[in-house]
Order: sequence, then structure tokens, then C-alpha cells
Amino acid sequence: MPRFMKTAVEHFPIAGSFTISRGSKTTASVVTCRLSHDVSTGAGECVPYARYGETIDSVLAEIEAIRPRVEAGIDREELRQTMKAGAARNAVDCALWDLEAKLSGKRAFILANLAEPGPLTTAYTISLGEPETMAAQAEQYAHRALLKVKVGTADDASRIRAVRAAAPASAIILDANEGWTEDNLAYHFAACAESGVSLIEQPLPAGKDGLLASVPRPVPVCADESVHKTGDLPKLAGLYDAVNIKLDKTGGLTEALRMRDAARALNLKIMVGCMVGTSLGMAPAVLLAQGADFVDLDGPLLLARDREPGLRYEASLVFPPLPDLWG
Repeated sequence: MPRFMKTAVEHFPIAGSFTISRGSKTTASVVTCRLSHDVSTGAGECVPYARYGETIDSVLAEIEAIRPRVEAGIDREELRQTMKAGAARNAVDCALWDLEAKLSGKRAFILANLAEPGPLTTAYTISLGEPETMAAQAEQYAHRALLKVKVGTADDASRIRAVRAAAPASAIILDANEGWTEDNLAYHFAACAESGVSLIEQPLPAGKDGLLASVPRPVPVCADESVHKTGDLPKLAGLYDAVNIKLDKTGGLTEALRMRDAARALNLKIMVGCMVGTSLGMAPAVLLAQGADFVDLDGPLLLARDREPGLRYEASLVFPPLPDLWG
């Protein structure tokens, strides 16, 4: 019996709004790929991202273009070599993992030669806003072990200080989303050091990473928009201290696992992050995130409603997916 692939576009309202330096949104739009064989169906989810030139339509077109080969039996490694890295490949790759798990009766972590996964401490995101608004958000979630704070304006020092004062016990990841410049980089680094920030994500625009070589880094710096796949890593080693691996950038779990191992070989710390999506999109990333230095898989927590069944979140922990969700 041949495989049969089906795609769908789904929209999940965000609780309130999600704001970063590039703008705000109130809805998470995801593309799902479901791959069936006999009575089993594997599923994968991706989030098309405009920053990387992706739209819902472009991702659907990429998946449609590979449909004949997927339905004919392409495997994950062939898919990795055939499709470019990005959201479309992520949805198909994760559907292939899930389908193989269901057909074989083996959990995905076993298929990936990984140890059995356990719960992880995940960040919770504080959206960009005025300092007092961000402080109010941080105070509401100050019980969480790890906060990820969106910044990226010309003067974020007041925001950094306000959040730290509101959540004195939380570890903080600061995410500038390419919003800082050569002129204000040292100023913001100093504010981060003063407030005990644990990690700074992508302070400068991708392509301007070389500036990091000439500025002292009092706080570890993590590449996000500058790193998509394994081949990007060598040029970033020495400029960054960590890399943020997201399945929607790498194009799925298959490439992400390779990238994680290559990053460790270059002595880069590992952060596993996500776009704003549902538990289906987070589930394979929970496997990838085992042993990571930083975990940011709070996508479903930012939604007004998640899909059912979803991942289990408890306090600051996210638990591995059960088979009825993925893997």
C-alpha cells in the first residue's frame, strides 16, 4: 500500500499578542503535514516565517513539489538532501519520524538512538513593550525559573533593569532579534552584565556578526537568525558562544540532530528554541533539547488554545510527548 500525504493550514489564536522588534501578531498560523500508510498516520507541523522569505503559500508549494517522492517512499536522509532547509522540510521530516515510529512500534527517541527523554526546564517569553508593561509581565511570571525577554530597541537598558527588578530570582535570556547596532552594542552588553542576564540572542543583524569579534562579550551571546543548518556553524565559532537550533530553521529533526552534534564539537553551547506553534511542533524538539544548555519551547503556552492532545507543561517544566501526540 502506498503512502498518502495531506497538508492543512491551521490558525491558533495567541493569548493577547506576541511582540518582538520586527512587529506583533495575534495568531499563530501553522502548516501540518500528515503522512499515512495502511492504518498509521504520522504528523509534522511547521511555522512559515516571513523573516526567512516564507509564506503559507510558499511552504505549501514546496511540500506539494516533493509529494510524488514522499508518497513513493523517500526516507529522511533523502529528504534532507533533496529539500532546502526551512519550514516546509521540517513538517515533512517530522511526519516521516512520526510515521516510522507508529509503523515500527518504537518510540522516535529509540529510532534516533537517543536516551529516553525526561522533563526539561523551558523559558517563558516576555513580549517587547514599554519597561513598565514588561515589568508587569515579568512580575506575573517571576515564579518561573527561566524567562526569555524580547528587546531590540535603540535603548533597552531600562527594559532590562525593569524586568530584572520584577523577577529577581529568574534566569534571563535576552533576545534582541537583530535589533541592536554597532553603536549601542557595548552599552546594551553592559546593561545585561549589570542585571545578571544569562544569555543574549542575536544582538546584531545576520551578516554583521563579525562585529562581535571586536567587542568584549561580558555575557554569552547566542546566534539565532544567523544560523540555520550545520554548514553555517564554522564561520560562527569564535563570534558566538551558543547557537539556537530551531526545527523550522534546520528543516526538521534529522538535520537538527546533526547540527547539535557539530555545534558541540565546536564547543558551542546549545539552545533549542521554537516559533510560536502548537504542541505538535514542539514535540520533536523536546527530543532534540535533551541535554541542551538552554531550552525555549514555550510556544503552546503563548496560545489561547493548543491542539489536543498536547504536551504536558507543569510549572517551568515541559514533559516529553506521549505517542498519541507524536513519536
